[in-house]
Amino acid sequence: MKNRMNYYPQFGDAFAKLADLGKLVKESSLGKQLVHLIDLRVSQINGCTFCIDMHVKEAKIDGEKELRLHHLAGWQESPLFTDKEKAAFLWAETLTLVSQNHVPDEIYAKVKEHFSDKELVELTMAVTTINTWNRFAIAFRSVPGSLDKMYGLEKAGL
Repeated sequence: MKNRMNYYPQFGDAFAKLADLGKLVKESSLGKQLVHLIDLRVSQINGCTFCIDMHVKEAKIDGEKELRLHHLAGWQESPLFTDKEKAAFLWAETLTLVSQNHVPDEIYAKVKEHFSDKELVELTMAVTTINTWNRFAIAFRSVPGSLDKMYGLEKAGL
């Protein structure tokens, strides 16, 4: 697959703000580890190989266990995730597929058992932010691994 375009400089001010938003999400009360897992799960659902590649590497660099990364695709049955993490994945999947389900009340209630109002808004921001990045990376066919050196992702050893 060949990159269609480097979209970032075409609207650099907007992408800089989106990057800042991503930094805020990573610094939120959710914690980096959960944000990495959300980024990865949403990217899996959307089929964004560029983002899957990036977020696996970021998670490994920040100490995520490799087996949990492998289990993420089947999180519902995995014993490696907490109930709170599973609620976050349910929310991430529901919002990513919002056109199919429109966020049913029972899912909202189930997720709300594990997250405060502030955390739920932060979680929603995390999901919407990665969905935005996925759409740009997919639309313009960003090449997996092409930004590793710039972001220091070669440290992941993958």
